[in-house]
Amino acid sequence: MQSFRTELENPIVERDIIELEKKIRQFREGKVTDEKFRSLRLARGIYGQRQQGVQMVRIKLPYGRMTLQQWKRISDISDEYATSNLHLTTRQDIQIHFVSLDRTPELWHKLAQDDITIREACGNTVRNITGSDRAGIDPEEPFDVSPYADAAFRYFLRNPICQEMGRKFKISFSSSDKDTAMGYMHDVGAIPKVRIVDGKEVRGFKIVVGGGLGAQPYLAKTAFEFLETEQLIPYIESVLRVFDRYGERSSRHKARLKFLIQKIGFEEFERLVKEEFKAVKSKTYPVDHAAWPETVAPAAGVELPAFTIKNEKQFEAWKKTNTFEQKQKGFYGAYIRVPLGDISSSTSRTLIERLRPVIADDLRVTANQGLLLRFIRPEYLPYVFSLLEEAGFSAAGFDSIADITACPGTDTCNLAISSSTGIAAALENVIHDEFPDLIYNNDIKIKISGCMNSCGQHGLAHIGFHGSSLKAGGKVLPALQVLLGGGTLGDGHGRVADKVLKVPSRRGPDVLRTLLYDYEANAKNNELFNDYYDRNGEKYFYELLKPLADVTAVKAEEYIDWGKEDAFATAIGVGECAGVMIDLIATLLFEAEEKMDWAAQAFANNAWADGIYHAYACMIQTAKCILLDENINCNTQHGIMNDFDKHFVETGRFKLDGTFRNMALQINQHEPTESFAKQYYQQAKAFYDSAQQYRAEKQAANVSA
Repeated sequence: MQSFRTELENPIVERDIIELEKKIRQFREGKVTDEKFRSLRLARGIYGQRQQGVQMVRIKLPYGRMTLQQWKRISDISDEYATSNLHLTTRQDIQIHFVSLDRTPELWHKLAQDDITIREACGNTVRNITGSDRAGIDPEEPFDVSPYADAAFRYFLRNPICQEMGRKFKISFSSSDKDTAMGYMHDVGAIPKVRIVDGKEVRGFKIVVGGGLGAQPYLAKTAFEFLETEQLIPYIESVLRVFDRYGERSSRHKARLKFLIQKIGFEEFERLVKEEFKAVKSKTYPVDHAAWPETVAPAAGVELPAFTIKNEKQFEAWKKTNTFEQKQKGFYGAYIRVPLGDISSSTSRTLIERLRPVIADDLRVTANQGLLLRFIRPEYLPYVFSLLEEAGFSAAGFDSIADITACPGTDTCNLAISSSTGIAAALENVIHDEFPDLIYNNDIKIKISGCMNSCGQHGLAHIGFHGSSLKAGGKVLPALQVLLGGGTLGDGHGRVADKVLKVPSRRGPDVLRTLLYDYEANAKNNELFNDYYDRNGEKYFYELLKPLADVTAVKAEEYIDWGKEDAFATAIGVGECAGVMIDLIATLLFEAEEKMDWAAQAFANNAWADGIYHAYACMIQTAKCILLDENINCNTQHGIMNDFDKHFVETGRFKLDGTFRNMALQINQHEPTESFAKQYYQQAKAFYDSAQQYRAEKQAANVSA
């Protein structure tokens, strides 16, 4: 496996950190606009919080993997720069909060010492690539997808084709047909498959594209039932090129791949993807999975310190619900339930040191905000449980109905409407106190988001909630939108939950009680929750819950949100989770010039395909600037090409040999050779120089007028 440790010796990474420090200084001095700076810091994992003057830093952990030393490094960083808390996310990242902006370059430098990056953890980029936490140890997997997820992460990190897209782009790798990485709600989802060809095993993936949650969920469509592994990265690159060129850029609510496919149709989308293939950097991209290092299992016969188990009954429940035998016989995986995804740095360090002798140096952050310990010998399970029991993390029922997923909500997020963490804790109490046997039920999933944007993945929950508000008695009170019937079906298929009705937030526990009592009383033998939901229908559940939605007699405490003391008031800030577009003419030409510099740097390293894409981006940015200078707004790169020809080339206002569209789109009509790269670069530079001259002449004419 390629080590990320070389980052500190890598001049590109060093330049990244220096550039961030420089831009922060320029921002403080008023030399860089807020819009421009926001885009830059988001692409470096630095996200504005609800609280002014501090930042959330998102630490990127591809497919959720981290070593014990990385876990310790992140814990130390949180102590020094944040709040001594680590927040595990549904995207298998770790977030730390209340960080000073000025200290982020130093923080990044220290993370890089242990192979950790924050680059492209936010913004209009390829976000953290997620994967099944059991990858590599899953008894049901055809093969370990970790090497392929890792290769995709490295290939698209800092790749010029995906630095300034209209919106974020999400990729997942599941370990088996169970699709535990939920490919159906990703822009690209990969599910491993094996075929026998001429007596030999051939590896490949089922590929689904165009899924997504948010306010308008869409289920992904199947692009390939079987795509050989060496074609995976070239295919994703082609998809990204199409998304970059044709994706929406003005309306951020319509700027995901799912909306592009809906707009142009899947057949046209596939045609455009095939058209891009000629220009991709590599026509095949084999991953040497045989070179992937084998995990070193802990030794047998380790002399353990004395320990005691305080609750033997809980230990037995924990073994039943939180552990499983790996495909490597004689070893077990053990899940840690981490309530709301929050674990302190001090607890982390204690667990790291005491677990080190009995687990592999390979942990995974799970998609439901927990942790997976790997390669535990069965004789060490009691010791592991005793450590978790002492630390307060020994709860049974991992990934059960009792293991509720929730985003941070109004605790820190700008977009959150009402509390998600407070209601999540209240719902978990209902289950533990009133339905304790449900810790063994992993059919029903409860997920909560603080708003409709689905960071808590409420749109794919069996029972989901998202933050909202209601009016009663002339005042506003916190509310929950109740959703039912979502879930994973397997093999790239899923269900989107139905919106049933909205209730005051304080009645959330009563919603859960009502649903569970009704299910217990009326479900048929062994009837799963979604089958029960389908049999009765949405209207049945609307009528069942309708009394809880009645706001004619609201109690005083219902105007106060969970975990708060003051009366509720909606206070939604400017969301940054999708990035912010920059349409300021003053910065556009400067950015175009930067892209030409990046192209030249790429050529110096013989990276012809990268340089070509930087030159293309320069052309588009330059044309956009000239159009905006005439108050002509464009929302896609495709539209920019057409509008520039219509308003400038066809009218003779801007002299070109042929059309701008044909000049720019040479990018997908040629192989990325050295000769084409140099020719294309010269055309881009000449176009940029002409645009500068055109704008200067226009400004001079305006002054004289």
